[in-house]
Amino acid sequence: MKISGTKGGKTLGLVMLVAALGACGLPRPGPNKAEIYKGSVLKQGDAFIVQVNPRVTRATAVTPSLGFSDDFMKAGIIGPDVISPGDLLNLTVFENVKDDPLLGNTGQRVSGLTELTVDGQGFIFMPYAGKIKAAGQSPDSLRQIITKKLDTQTPDPQVLVQRVEGDGSTVSISGFAGAQGVFPIQRPTRTLASMLAKAGGVGIEPEVAIIRVTRGTKTGQVWLQDLNANPALDIALRAGDKIFVDRDTRAFTALGATGSQNRVTFTTQTLSAIEAIATVGGLSSGSADPKGVFVFRNESAEIANAVLGRSDLQGDQRMVYVLNLTAPTGMFEARDFLIRDGDTVYVTEAPYVQWNKALSAITGTSGAAKNLTTLGQ
Repeated sequence: MKISGTKGGKTLGLVMLVAALGACGLPRPGPNKAEIYKGSVLKQGDAFIVQVNPRVTRATAVTPSLGFSDDFMKAGIIGPDVISPGDLLNLTVFENVKDDPLLGNTGQRVSGLTELTVDGQGFIFMPYAGKIKAAGQSPDSLRQIITKKLDTQTPDPQVLVQRVEGDGSTVSISGFAGAQGVFPIQRPTRTLASMLAKAGGVGIEPEVAIIRVTRGTKTGQVWLQDLNANPALDIALRAGDKIFVDRDTRAFTALGATGSQNRVTFTTQTLSAIEAIATVGGLSSGSADPKGVFVFRNESAEIANAVLGRSDLQGDQRMVYVLNLTAPTGMFEARDFLIRDGDTVYVTEAPYVQWNKALSAITGTSGAAKNLTTLGQ
């Protein structure tokens, strides 16, 4: 098309003015596509810009690996009545004499010793039986030991040993549990899932709940949903275990032409790019460029080498993954590409948006100048 005369000159001048305004820094939410690509390693930048495809999706599909080590998984269920240091015991002795019982008063054939504490070394003290090793015994085996010691002093004694709740075989539960505190390991609560149920479950959404167990110097953790789905993860508990119910703290940041710009926490174990965009209200219908969806991430050298088909990279690498939602498989790629903790999801504005802003600035300025001129006449 040929532009000539005064009218053509005005049109050319308008185009140049719009371009100048666009370059002068009209308001916008961030860099455009051209500016992002200038940061590429291919253009002397320090970031690798990669178009997302099925191979890239597979290489970057890393989710948090949670689970228990063999030390937890191979620990067998302890007997519900095994006595431990700190336990409390009730002892009842029936003596086959009436006039001169060993433990009771005259005429008293039944004697009781309540809440005997098993000391730190695992011992209890009983009159006429002396110091007895109770820890590691079951109530029945301890009954036999006590009976044997008393048998030489009183005829045919009958002994009853009862283990009651104490500070011995207990675990502590804290965090976002239904109830926090110290709970005894009993017959119905010898495994992790049953103990959590005893404590009222969890007080947060199951999808973001992480169960952490500390035993001595070792710690393991598992997703609550995985614990409920996989019986093998329902580990046997040990006295002194510390159970902590935590919330998943992973988050990503959404910027640019999206429904909202915010730092967003994960609500599921895995989160795809399309789900991340939907979480912040989708693309802005009036300004977003569906060809310009970028995911900024610091990637490990191992994954970066796999993505780029290299083997020479060392240390974390700056990666920019590009999603084109208008491509034939673009929506599928966005659905399969996983967002990770710390990612920045950025959507550029469509090219015409800056053009419209420039036109609005020109027409607005021109209109204001015309009004001033009219007022001055």
